[in-house]
Amino acid sequence: MRKRIDLTGKKFGRLIVIGFSHIGKNRDSYWIARCVCGGNTKAVSGDSLKRGTSKSCGCLCISLISTHRLSLTPVYMVWKQIKDRCFNPNNKRYKHYGGRGIAICERWMKFENFFEDMGHKPKGLYIDRIDNNKGYYKQNCKWSTPREQANNRSNSRIIKHNGLSLTVAQWARELNIKEQTLRSRLRKQFPIEKVLKQGKHAKRTKMQILQEMTGV
Repeated sequence: MRKRIDLTGKKFGRLIVIGFSHIGKNRDSYWIARCVCGGNTKAVSGDSLKRGTSKSCGCLCISLISTHRLSLTPVYMVWKQIKDRCFNPNNKRYKHYGGRGIAICERWMKFENFFEDMGHKPKGLYIDRIDNNKGYYKQNCKWSTPREQANNRSNSRIIKHNGLSLTVAQWARELNIKEQTLRSRLRKQFPIEKVLKQGKHAKRTKMQILQEMTGV
């Protein structure tokens, strides 16, 4: 029987050996090791410690995934692009984001929190803000198709009613409704008649507007 070398007090990766545990079925010595991440302990074979097979309680693997492996994934690239167009004045899209006050919530400044809230990027979908005038935070973001994204942009959201197709901004102007009010009605999924309820001081009735613009 080979002489057991005492590993107590020695450090292997993030594991510090605090004492002997037992002899395993393969006659290898097992040691109690505590991880520096927070005091977690586990029984590890001496050979595994010496070969470097065991380096932590598992936290090292999680750390590597967070800091390295996910940095090559689509969701990490989405996060980087969001930050860049919100905070980098040299980004060609900055004027449409950071330049007009669109920002990222403090929680999402850390990638791990963004990933926890949004998960992996689904194939064919893209990050989209529900309210185009508000920033990036969990309650205001979802994964959308390119078509859904286009419909949500302030200059291209189309509302069709009685044969007339106008953008949100055009309907708001014609009906003397604040654009923000009209968008709020859309988000609340009001019936189209209620969405396009005319402002009190409009110069023309909705029927007159429809007749004029459709030529009927």
